[in-house]
Amino acid sequence: MGTSILVVDDEHAIADLIEVYLKNEGFTVFKFYNGQDAFRCVESNQVELAILDVMLPDIDGFTICRKIREGHNFPIIMLTAKEEEVDKITGLTLGADDYITKPFRPLELVARVKAQLRRFTKYNSPEPKQEEHLIAFSGLVLDRDARECTLNEKKLSLTPTEFSILWVLCSNRGRVISSEELFREVWGDKYFSNSNNTVMVHIRHLREKMGDSTENPKYIKTVWGVGYKIEK
Repeated sequence: MGTSILVVDDEHAIADLIEVYLKNEGFTVFKFYNGQDAFRCVESNQVELAILDVMLPDIDGFTICRKIREGHNFPIIMLTAKEEEVDKITGLTLGADDYITKPFRPLELVARVKAQLRRFTKYNSPEPKQEEHLIAFSGLVLDRDARECTLNEKKLSLTPTEFSILWVLCSNRGRVISSEELFREVWGDKYFSNSNNTVMVHIRHLREKMGDSTENPKYIKTVWGVGYKIEK
């Protein structure tokens, strides 16, 4: 049985097309045309990635995303027919890891799915690695094997992408990481002009969860025109 992917879209033709392409790649697909059935699926099955349409007949994709994040940390890709940047930012802020705008090429979606799964597996692998699996400094503790992060002994509820970003920055303490490098490392995808906005939203959300100030940050510092860094 392949990796299980949840697909939710009320446009039957689109949902069916996504299902065909994913199954051709060996994935197991749970396909639904409404949010309620999707909720029940998540609670009763092992889902390893979700593809959620924003506009649904009963519950919008943003609500589904927020509900999933209350108890699960697998990657979420949002589908939207809208071009407004606010919709993309809303999805990322609620815990989505990526978004793709309709109409889209099915092969591009499959590539995004694979990239998210690679990233999630890389930073969630329980297998021992040569590199450190634990980072601790200034009250911040990241355990890659347990995929847990605490700040001053208080557990932070991070999405997979947020954890990955923080891990990369902490692993390179003292060095400035450009938005492009961060995007390639975490998302495993090509860097485009709008990728910087994606990185910025996740950095902002990370700071909020850490209680870190944008003007005078203790942890994640912005090096304007270059990227981000965490001091040693």
